[in-house]
Amino acid sequence: MVIGIANRLGTHVIFLCNTLGQFTLFLIKVLITLFTKPLRVKKLFDQMEHIGVGSLSIILLTGAFSGAVLALQSYIGFKRFGAEDFIGPVVALSLTRELGPVLTGLMVTGRAGSSIAAELGTMQITEQIDALKTLTININQYLMVPRILASTLILPLLALFSMIFGILGGYIISVYALGLNGEQFITQIQTFVELKDIVGGLIKSSVFGLILSWVGCYKGYYTTGGAKGVGIATTESVVLSSILILISNYFLAALLFD
Repeated sequence: MVIGIANRLGTHVIFLCNTLGQFTLFLIKVLITLFTKPLRVKKLFDQMEHIGVGSLSIILLTGAFSGAVLALQSYIGFKRFGAEDFIGPVVALSLTRELGPVLTGLMVTGRAGSSIAAELGTMQITEQIDALKTLTININQYLMVPRILASTLILPLLALFSMIFGILGGYIISVYALGLNGEQFITQIQTFVELKDIVGGLIKSSVFGLILSWVGCYKGYYTTGGAKGVGIATTESVVLSSILILISNYFLAALLFD
């Protein structure tokens, strides 16, 4: 019995190590291709449009209502201590440091990350990727680099829009629904929010963009099992990306805002 448990545990550990190694080598190969092969600029901009422009409306809605509900909940707590004037900085700091980048990463993961995995997974099971290889097309240069680079570059812009509309949503609720002073709201933000808070949030969102596209490309490229396998790969891509974003968020926050 003990030997059986040890065997099963060892099998799972070996599988985990192999998967982690394959996952890491996949990104290393893509990065080597990025710096050694010409960049396909048109495909890069196509992916930036797909990932960025296509996700903009979702990001604006998410950011605006996150800021609105944050202002409302902060008011309920701060009113008990007579600290309503600090709602502006709380909303702004929360959105620039945490909510803006994290919610942007999660929303884009659900929309574009899943799309990347499904698209590449479909190409894999229908042997389109094998056909590209027979034409001596570099798969990493043609498929992976544009998606990963586009996601890494466009996520900070989406996060910035999320921050702006989140603060705007908080301002509207604070001033027009809760009756707070709008000038005081803005003045307090200018006093307490620093440039490093915004820059840190943009750096985090860029890392999140790398994670979601990396996972999506990896899961799509290694899809097996037909149509069912595409569904599994897409689901695993969203779940794994979301988990990695939340885990990396802690370490990035500790590193950037210590």
